[in-house]
Amino acid sequence: QVQLVESGGGLVQAGGSLRLSCAVSGGTFRDYSMGWFRQAPGKEREFVAAISWGGGSTYYADSVKGRFTISRDNTKNTGYLQMNSLKPEDTAVYYCAAKWGTTDYGLGHRYPYWGQGTQVTVSS
Repeated sequence: QVQLVESGGGLVQAGGSLRLSCAVSGGTFRDYSMGWFRQAPGKEREFVAAISWGGGSTYYADSVKGRFTISRDNTKNTGYLQMNSLKPEDTAVYYCAAKWGTTDYGLGHRYPYWGQGTQVTVSS
C-alpha cells in the first residue's frame, strides 16, 4: 500500500517562504507522477502543482506560477513544494498525491494516493 506523508507546514508572514515535503513509501516512487493540492476553509480543493515521474515536466496553477516550485528526489522517495512570496490567500491545508500516467495532472480524482495534509497559514 502506497503511503504519503507531508511535512513542513506552519505559520509564516506574508512574503515568507516554506518548503513542504512529501515522503512516499510502499511503492516504487519513480513510477508515480506527483501533485500538490490545497483546500482552504469553505472552499473546494484546488490544484497547485504537479511533476512527472522523472521530473522533466512540471505544471502549475496560475495563482502560484512564479512563486512555487515543485521538485522531486527519486533517490529519497520524496517530493517537494518550495513556496516563496507567500500570500494570505495561500492559507490552506496542502495535500500531496500520487498517480500513474502522464495526463490529467490537475484532476484530483485521477490520483489514487493521498497524504493526510499539512496546514499552511500565512499571516498578513
